[in-house]
Amino acid sequence: MVERALLLGEPGITKSVLHAGRGELPQYADGTKVTFHYRTLHEGNGSGGEENAEGGATRTLVDDSRCGPKPMELIVGKKFKLSVWETLLSSMRLGEVAEFWCDVQHVGLYPTVSRSLRNIAEGRDALEGQRHCCGMAQMHDRRSLGHTDLDELQRHPRPLIFILDVLKVEEPGAYRPETWAMSDGEKMDAVPLLHEEGNAAFGRGEHAEAAAKYYEAIVCLKNLQMKERPGDEHWLRLDLMINPLLLNYCQCKLLIGDFYEVIEHTSSIINKYDDNVKAYFKRGRAHSAVWNEREARSDFDRVSALEPALGRAVRRELQALEQRLQLKNEEDRHRYRGLFN
Repeated sequence: MVERALLLGEPGITKSVLHAGRGELPQYADGTKVTFHYRTLHEGNGSGGEENAEGGATRTLVDDSRCGPKPMELIVGKKFKLSVWETLLSSMRLGEVAEFWCDVQHVGLYPTVSRSLRNIAEGRDALEGQRHCCGMAQMHDRRSLGHTDLDELQRHPRPLIFILDVLKVEEPGAYRPETWAMSDGEKMDAVPLLHEEGNAAFGRGEHAEAAAKYYEAIVCLKNLQMKERPGDEHWLRLDLMINPLLLNYCQCKLLIGDFYEVIEHTSSIINKYDDNVKAYFKRGRAHSAVWNEREARSDFDRVSALEPALGRAVRRELQALEQRLQLKNEEDRHRYRGLFN
């Protein structure tokens, strides 16, 4: 039998410690990062029903973070939409597992939060279904969250049970905040550090790690750029900071073999800056790698016209293209010969 107690100063919440934590209770100052797993249940029948730890009524599982790609992370003081989670976590020690019963007034926003978390777990935009839709779609969206169980919770709110497992507590300054949790100043400060870390990883031959660092820096700048009017001075200044990072990212992707992604990103640069030699050169190499002969030759011709000093490098790439095409033609002849024989 677990001990059940009213959470101090919070009417409508009870807590049961299922596994004691270790050490002192953290201070949970603003900016503290908490990594934890959660299970959400409600009492009553439904799919995924289970008995509670005390052999009581059947419970229905709503969400389980262990079924997703990674644990939940919450930054204290960042006004997470489901504020009750911050309250619950602030009562827990590292390694503690506790069960909380929360009355309706604390969990009214859970269905919309759950939809966002499910979208993230599936690799989709957290705000998918909440923006960029026409009037009729928005009217429908207000009625449906895209999940039957969440729609039911939305229509008929009920108390929820959260089982939380605190995995890690990091004090402010002891970790690098993710992009979404950074202020504008922190994002700008992070860019040169990420650029440097990307260069170091590239120098070690860790191209995937380097690509991840460049990408994170690009996301910081793109988030800042979204707040500016396209074409304005500050927007252009940010765009010019993005381009070299994006070219570095494309170089990593070339070496990894993600050629179509290289074509996509270099084309986006060329559409805005049609004299960017590096973008043409990298796009030409990517086209060459996927046997787009006409497009590759066109890009390498443009490189020669913009930067005649690169003539030797262009000739080397064209020779590699010829060899690649000859090899492919030979492979195709053997393949089709075997097919018809």
